[in-house]
Amino acid sequence: MKVGESVNEFFARTLIIVNKMKANGEVMEDGTIVQKILRSIISKFNYVVCSIEESRDTSILTIDELQSSLLVHEQRMGSHDEEENALKITHRDRSDGWARGRGG
Repeated sequence: MKVGESVNEFFARTLIIVNKMKANGEVMEDGTIVQKILRSIISKFNYVVCSIEESRDTSILTIDELQSSLLVHEQRMGSHDEEENALKITHRDRSDGWARGRGG
């Protein structure tokens, strides 16, 4: 997975490669693909990967289930980043005088 790449983009790119391999005669089970995807995720998803590996049997986890789980975490991380940025902006406004108004 590339830094800045979304989960959907990563899965689309990965599944294109998997389909090409299968078209050339490679036999791959979903469990193998899931494990390879989990090893390829960028470090910001490390805690998610650990959680999935600890709570689920990755040999029977489907690719769709994995993608759904990672999408949920990606969305939560995105909303957390937005909240954090809003807090930074609010704090900065107060510290440099913009929130006080004129003459204040």
